[in-house]
Amino acid sequence: MKLKYLKNVVTLEMDRGKCTGCGMCVEVCPHEVFRIEYKKALIGDRDACMECGACAKNCPASAVSVQAGVGCANAVLSKTGDCCCG
Repeated sequence: MKLKYLKNVVTLEMDRGKCTGCGMCVEVCPHEVFRIEYKKALIGDRDACMECGACAKNCPASAVSVQAGVGCANAVLSKTGDCCCG
């Protein structure tokens, strides 16, 4: 079973017009949020995103954006605050 965070609150956005289909977001995402379809990446499971920022940091086309350092990723890494993922 895949881990889910709070439904419909993640800051993750994807501009498929900018996407080159390199697949880097698929490779670096620890929660398999992205998939490649018709030679472009798309967000397949948005609610699985922990907002770590790896996808945006590694996208050479700047097609992915996310407000890293908020939400569950920040709570887990800083060990402060409550997190919905336990």
